[in-house]
Amino acid sequence: MSEDTPRLDREGIHIERELAERIAIEEGLDANVTSEFRFPAPSRRRISAWVYLLAAVVATPSFRHGWMVGIGFIALAGWQWLSAWPLNIDERQAMTTAATVVDFPIGHASASVRFSGWRSKPRWSVVMYSAAEPPDRRGLVVVDAVTGEILGAPYLEDIPD
Repeated sequence: MSEDTPRLDREGIHIERELAERIAIEEGLDANVTSEFRFPAPSRRRISAWVYLLAAVVATPSFRHGWMVGIGFIALAGWQWLSAWPLNIDERQAMTTAATVVDFPIGHASASVRFSGWRSKPRWSVVMYSAAEPPDRRGLVVVDAVTGEILGAPYLEDIPD
């Protein structure tokens, strides 16, 4: 295998750092780039709530029936304000919490945020695989991103050979 040939194995495709720099791989595709990532908090929706309130103040006297437009903007502002949940639990805390309710040692795991309900409450969906090689069990645990509690029973299953 030559130096410029990427290595492919069970772990995936690996490109050495020097080669990645030489051929200018995009940062989003370069596995050598590591940094902290923080999911943006849904509470930033409160900014748009203030914008809608400002629009209501401007629109109400500007139109003949501006009060109807103003009420619409106030309703949008209220909706944004009510759905602006704080993201108190990050993905690492969610994975740690989820690991406490499964009955196998964790190997690979990942967490993704999703939103549920009419107020779009954030929840972490944590997928975990057993530490066996290859993994023989997997599980899905849903963690409330505001309170950190486990929502529902975890889904656990054996992985067929």
